[in-house]
Amino acid sequence: MIARYTSLAAFLLLVTLTSLTGSGFEAGEWYYITMRQPSWWPPGWFFVLAWTLVYITMALAAWNVWLTGHYSRTAAVTWWVMLLVLNVGWFAVFFGLHRLGYGFLVLGVTAVVALFCTRAFGKLSRQAALLMLPYLFWIGCLWLLNLVIWSYNGGMLQHLFL
Repeated sequence: MIARYTSLAAFLLLVTLTSLTGSGFEAGEWYYITMRQPSWWPPGWFFVLAWTLVYITMALAAWNVWLTGHYSRTAAVTWWVMLLVLNVGWFAVFFGLHRLGYGFLVLGVTAVVALFCTRAFGKLSRQAALLMLPYLFWIGCLWLLNLVIWSYNGGMLQHLFL
């Protein structure tokens, strides 16, 4: 029984460490002042809430897969760990390096890996795959937001959004 919840704690710890590492790439107020944003850009608290909910569902999904005890659970969780690394990578590129176009690329790769992860989870647990849906939705939203911000600030599709 304790081992069951220890694994949940481990997955929650991993998403917490990912969140803390990603938030370490905070660009500062000047970045937001100089960056052009659309009028409908969500407030900062929305992003905090969304990432929190997404990370919790991701941890529950991975835990659900882990509890199956299936021999292929390690491979499935490896996809999940890659998502955590890509999340930190996006924060580093978008906020740390201020490379909006590369951020768009990182999110595209993240979306593909998320699909593979969800598929791998679905083979072991339908519930785990369903728990990954908020993450897939959120990455899609971020991908679109990243594209709009990139375009507003001189990116390849600037003429479509301005």
